[in-house]
Amino acid sequence: QVQLVESGGGSVQAGGSLRLSCAGYGYIYGTYCLGWFRQAPGKEREGVATIYTGDGSTDYADSVKGRFSVSLDIAKTTLYLQMNSLKPEDTAMYYCAADWRCSSVRSVSRLYEYRYWGQGTQVTVSS
Repeated sequence: QVQLVESGGGSVQAGGSLRLSCAGYGYIYGTYCLGWFRQAPGKEREGVATIYTGDGSTDYADSVKGRFSVSLDIAKTTLYLQMNSLKPEDTAMYYCAADWRCSSVRSVSRLYEYRYWGQGTQVTVSS
């Protein structure tokens, strides 16, 4: 069993930055697909960024490329999402997810293939 706990959300003005963290607890062994996803009110959940722990390869949604960066501290079993140049349209609940059933980086569109999910952290960007 794996538990994921997100933190780091908050309110920020447009153009600001936030760093989200996702701490993993439990039986974490081998290679994983990890990802950040978000859901705005009235919208479907969408992929933001993913990373494969086997080789560090990543994938990003077009809307965040050049602004967001996903990284992993394996020793701390913590996933990060550095978000720069935030826009009001980035406002959403952000979730991290993990799945051990993978052998390469997953496209951000494959969000429904993740087995473990955190409870989310809210990000609000004001104009």
